Amino acid sequence: MDGSSAVVTPDQVAGTGGRAEHIAAIEQMYRGYAHRILATVYGLTGSMAEAQDAVQEAFARAVASPAKVRAASNPEAWLLTVARNIARSRYRRRRRLDVLLHRSAPPPDIPGLSPDRVALLTALQALPMRQREAIALHYLADLDIASVAEIMAAPLGTVKSWIRRGRLRLAEQLGTEDEDDA
Repeated sequence: MDGSSAVVTPDQVAGTGGRAEHIAAIEQMYRGYAHRILATVYGLTGSMAEAQDAVQEAFARAVASPAKVRAASNPEAWLLTVARNIARSRYRRRRRLDVLLHRSAPPPDIPGLSPDRVALLTALQALPMRQREAIALHYLADLDIASVAEIMAAPLGTVKSWIRRGRLRLAEQLGTEDEDDA
């Protein structure tokens, strides 16, 4: 996939055309951004099905709310924020249901993944939500720390702290040494 041809600027989304032009811009955004957004949400949820549902719902909301996408200075960040919020809401609902049913959530069933990857995803799920989000946005979505801070609406230093603490906890859980400590 050639990311340069799929990048959509706010001007393209806000174009002068009607709904058909808007849908074409959303399709172009999907080709350019969906994979990275999916990887990020997958890192947050540990479930490919949950991640796919959240990303699909985010793009459906973009089609349904063209004014919101046009108002966004960064359409990819808007989509990523919507997908993250959807994943968070589903996570909270699932936890409440688990409490109501008096059972704990089962460990994620991730067929076809190496034991190392399963261990990493399990360790990610054990992190506090903000650390997990910051790590997923920075490492899985490959965003710079300033972009992560903007998306998470947090100060740059706070995001750096979340990433650092998350890395330390991951290293501890996985029995490895954080390379920055070496």
